Amino acid sequence: MSDFDSNPFADPEIDHPFQDPSVTQVRQAAPRGLEDYNPFTDAKPVPPGMAPKAAVSTQPAIMKPTDEPPAYTQSQVRLEQSGAAAELLRRQEELERKAAELDRREREMQSLSASGGRNNNWPPLPEKFPVGPCFYHDIAVDIPVEFQKTVKIMYYLWMLHTGTLLANVFGCLAWFCVSSERGVDFGLSILWFLLFTPCSFVCWYRPLYGAFRSDSSFRFFAFFFVYICQVGIYVIQCIGISSWGTSGWISALIALNRSVPVGIIMILIAALFTAEAVLSLIMLKKVHGMYRTTGASFAKAQQEFATGVMTNKTVQTAAATAASRAAQGGFKEQI
Repeated sequence: MSDFDSNPFADPEIDHPFQDPSVTQVRQAAPRGLEDYNPFTDAKPVPPGMAPKAAVSTQPAIMKPTDEPPAYTQSQVRLEQSGAAAELLRRQEELERKAAELDRREREMQSLSASGGRNNNWPPLPEKFPVGPCFYHDIAVDIPVEFQKTVKIMYYLWMLHTGTLLANVFGCLAWFCVSSERGVDFGLSILWFLLFTPCSFVCWYRPLYGAFRSDSSFRFFAFFFVYICQVGIYVIQCIGISSWGTSGWISALIALNRSVPVGIIMILIAALFTAEAVLSLIMLKKVHGMYRTTGASFAKAQQEFATGVMTNKTVQTAAATAASRAAQGGFKEQI
């Protein structure tokens, strides 16, 4: 057993198998890098005579954009800030408009509860006057906030119309003083003032007021029809045809030949008529644009007219009377 435990390669007398000349030559011809090769690393053996490659980074590939994002400038920052400020202002205006609308409704409810109903307050006449007010007029209570400015402008335009007609009376009176044959113009100017002042308020301002108050298509159409006629009257008054009772441009030039002060007064009145005609056209276009945004239509106007006629007590009484008379006549014929 001692023979088997001994190392046979330790005996110098026994030939070592790796000392064989053929094995030694092959070992000497092998690449030098294989001796240092470690299979458990990523490094590869470098053959003799070649320089080692540079170390390659193993970091993940990251794509870089071809164009760098532009840096924000002060102008862009200011634009963004101004846009945010404008948005805040818009929201603030919207909140203020809603608050004003709620305040208007609250005041309306308070006025109704305090008086037990809405009492007429226009025209503002003294209490001891034999005739009382005929209409209830309060733009801040009746008209929604987004339409109040337009209704106020139309109310001021009506007041300008009334003042111009009154000035026309004095202009025609001055013309009559320097030319006795102009009595017709003076008389007609008084008639136009007494006729057009209440008719303009009832025929086109009140329909406009009621249209914006109750969003009535029928009243919108009534306003448009009458106001177009009113614009035509403004144009005629602006022209100033002789013997028509208006201090227009033609009448003012005729009066200027007789008296310079009277002619100047009539020129000023003609300018007022011209301004009324221009402003009326502008407001007519503006009201028509607002009317298109309210959702009103001709079909709704017809429906409102039919409903109003059928619910009118006078029409109901007349229809019942006519029906009873027709029934009585048919009954008598049968007898």
